[in-house]
Amino acid sequence: MKTILKKSSLMVAAALLAASSCKKFDDLNNNPLQANGDQVQTEYFINNSIIGAQQDPGLSERVFILYWIVGGHGLQDEDGETFSRGSYDDGWTSEYYRQASQWLNNANSAIEIGNDQITKGTSKVYTKNLIQVARIWRAYLMSEFSDSFGPMPTDGFQGKNPDFKDVKTVYYFLLDELKDASAKLDVSVTNPSTLANEDPAFGYDYTKWRKYANAMRMRLAMRLSEVDAAKAKSEFEAAAATNDFITDATQTFSVKEAPNSYNPLSSVFRKESSWMGLPISATYNNLVFGLGSVKSADQLDASFDSAIKPADWMGQRFTDQFATKTNDPAAGYWFNGLPNTIDPRAYKIFSIPGNLTDPNYPAIGGTFTATQRDLKDASGKVVKTLNSTNTWNAKADGNWGAKASMNEAITTNGFKPLLNLVYRNGNNKRVFFGPWETYFLLAEAAVRGWTVPVDAKTAYETGIAKSFEYFGTTANLTTYLASTDYNRVGTSVKWEHTTEPAASHTMNYEDGLTGAAGTVAISYPKNDLYKSGTVRNDQLTKIITQKYLAQLPWLPLETWNDHRRLGLPFFENPAVEDIMPDLPALTSGNYMTSSVKFFPQRMKYPSSLSNSNITGYNQAVSALGGADLVLTPLWWAQH
Repeated sequence: MKTILKKSSLMVAAALLAASSCKKFDDLNNNPLQANGDQVQTEYFINNSIIGAQQDPGLSERVFILYWIVGGHGLQDEDGETFSRGSYDDGWTSEYYRQASQWLNNANSAIEIGNDQITKGTSKVYTKNLIQVARIWRAYLMSEFSDSFGPMPTDGFQGKNPDFKDVKTVYYFLLDELKDASAKLDVSVTNPSTLANEDPAFGYDYTKWRKYANAMRMRLAMRLSEVDAAKAKSEFEAAAATNDFITDATQTFSVKEAPNSYNPLSSVFRKESSWMGLPISATYNNLVFGLGSVKSADQLDASFDSAIKPADWMGQRFTDQFATKTNDPAAGYWFNGLPNTIDPRAYKIFSIPGNLTDPNYPAIGGTFTATQRDLKDASGKVVKTLNSTNTWNAKADGNWGAKASMNEAITTNGFKPLLNLVYRNGNNKRVFFGPWETYFLLAEAAVRGWTVPVDAKTAYETGIAKSFEYFGTTANLTTYLASTDYNRVGTSVKWEHTTEPAASHTMNYEDGLTGAAGTVAISYPKNDLYKSGTVRNDQLTKIITQKYLAQLPWLPLETWNDHRRLGLPFFENPAVEDIMPDLPALTSGNYMTSSVKFFPQRMKYPSSLSNSNITGYNQAVSALGGADLVLTPLWWAQH
């Protein structure tokens, strides 16, 4: 029912968009100088742009959660029928395209009006700085837009249909903008006290805006590492040489959310969404399970001790009710307890099923608190009733075929760890760039042999430390950094520990129906997207694994970007118990291998673009270098 309701409402939205398509496409082409008298202050436009980009609940549900999170494997694909299967929804992309155009138009309006005031002699002492802030923020918005769709205009927002540029041109433009805008910021300018209220990110602290610009320049430069190495290196080294970038929690680019609201400042995960459980993803679970040598018994109170399983426990095996046609190393198993060791950030982000006395447990929808569900055989007969209390499982995305109807447990929200209320209640800050990312970027650059102001190990361990500081797990840091234990995909934490795991490891399990005990050799998955699947534990894999864990839950677009760029960390294939028409390359004969053809690569342009600006649409597709499809890689991504 939820899917029908969502798609019906979006069909209405799409119809409204189509009805208005006779005018120039949305706000891409509005003349920003035709503003109302009460909207002529540069800071108002910047404020509106930043706040709008937080995404109202209707948009965040569809783009942040059902596109970016799914693409970046931050949470389970809750829609279950769309992006993880290579499909898309035109209404979702149309709404993001429309609103993103408004945010960009507001940023551009700030620049245009500021320059106009300078020309007329009506500017203020801080006007030039606000223009640079608007340029820096616009660079982020353009990168978000381009990383989602691909080619886009760099000369839009001037009252005419814009020309779409290829992704390389867009990125070169953004790198130039960040370099020039940060250099032109005058940090000695003193603002009036009221100006800070118009900047929800940094309160117009220009030193922080300059740090953000340089950090963003490193982020975007690294994006080019696999296709334009010389440009990536020169731009990254120049930004790093400033030694003026985000390195501390006080410099984090974040925006305060608002509780109990339905506007762009609502949480992007919104507490009131009664159907979205926001369960842990199989990718995240495989990366944190067994990682870091921090025992569950040392993280949880004694009431959980009886549920904690030995380190060599695989769980209960159900081959008929759980998907097995995927390279998820936990495929076919139900983990009927809690992990012996797990990355300590996992318990901070996700709830333990059945732990209903935890004030952070998201007891929102009717299935969120369910703890008993049946498994059935092919005839519909109940063969087992599972209890989810104090268990820890994730559902691989994909098409479970007939097994979906035989497994009421794994399709029920309360049977998986769910995103805690602390990220859903609107009392948090949405993070756009944290200090951990800076250090992981520096670590990667150092591993590549680029000139940076810190060695790779120091940067790597500092990135982890900054993430642990954010999640309040610093007490576990020493143990974690020294750990040589492998997670489920064969990666460890310790920087110097680059020994590759054996091909498989022996685990204990029991037959879920008969209770018969047994041992099984569990293979570490082969990630064909990185070094042909021969490496699981080198230093770049460690860096990107830790970067992925640090970026979630706020930055799923960046985890998606890293996977598209490098094939890291390991993403399990969608389960293919039955065919998926929009993932034709993935079959029951090749699901143990990895391919870019098995994962969504971009968001398809909305029909509203081709309907209103066919010339621009044709330019965009030509610049894309492939068909306007979900599976067409972007220029900087793996091909």
